[in-house]
Amino acid sequence: MSLQSAPFHHDVAEGPEANAYWVTADDGVRLRFAHWPLDTEQGPAKGTVLLFPGRTEYVEKYGRAAADFAARGYAMIAIDWRGQGLADRMVDPRYVGYVETFDDFQRDVAAVLAALSELDLPQPWHLLGHSMGGCIGLRALHEGLPVKSASFSAPMWGIGLAPYLRAAAWVVGAVSKPLGLHGRLAPSTSPVTLVLDKPFDDNTLTKDPDMYAYMQRQMTGQPDLALAGPAINWVYEALKESRRLRARPSPDIPCLTFLGTDERIVNTGDVHKRMARWPKGTLDLIQDGEHEVLMEVPETRNHIFDACAAFYGRHNV
Repeated sequence: MSLQSAPFHHDVAEGPEANAYWVTADDGVRLRFAHWPLDTEQGPAKGTVLLFPGRTEYVEKYGRAAADFAARGYAMIAIDWRGQGLADRMVDPRYVGYVETFDDFQRDVAAVLAALSELDLPQPWHLLGHSMGGCIGLRALHEGLPVKSASFSAPMWGIGLAPYLRAAAWVVGAVSKPLGLHGRLAPSTSPVTLVLDKPFDDNTLTKDPDMYAYMQRQMTGQPDLALAGPAINWVYEALKESRRLRARPSPDIPCLTFLGTDERIVNTGDVHKRMARWPKGTLDLIQDGEHEVLMEVPETRNHIFDACAAFYGRHNV
């Protein structure tokens, strides 16, 4: 196949030059991915980071991350999953985060991997999965994702819900499709994307006001990228996928996971349990870090990108 160029909003990405492309999954859903090649003046690339974003995210959000990896010798790609970014939205209104089943995200992975063969990306490849992308990435590793190592940022191996809310989510999710409610916003969630709905003070994403403002500029500058709360069915399917993954062993691949000590979105207990049984895994606890540890204060970001580059470098053969 021949790759078809897609729009990319350089003005809000604030990163190196990128190329974006459309790809189509085997069920007809159109997706977008971005590629940040390494500038030839920076010397030969040490490899390529396959960045799997989280829920609500879009490729432009990782423009600064692409710059951080480029400075350390790595090219990068990132994906707009179905239902977010400029990929096909799955329900109306478009701001509702929806997926029919988490199996569908593996269709997205397969479609992008097939397209990457045309780009001749520098080898080896390394995974970086953030939040929901960590859930998708763990499943992809089990299904043979061709990477030499895996890193995760606040991986969604469980959702941070109070026990009574978790029980309610199982019940409501199970009856939502027969009642025709599965595409509606989950109770207590907002129709406004998080960074525009909540002020910086006591936000659950980052301690860095500059990075919070960066995300806000992206939402006000390119509102079509915005995604708000999850649908009832998304929550239900996420709970089911987390349960399935908990029952599986850890992949036989080196793993480095970052988790903020102030994490309030994913279930931290599930992350600790998974890493405790990952023989080739290391858990790096980020002091005072919120959910977006890749977008934390500069000292934290430098630590994480340095640690990733060193980790990838140890597994480049």
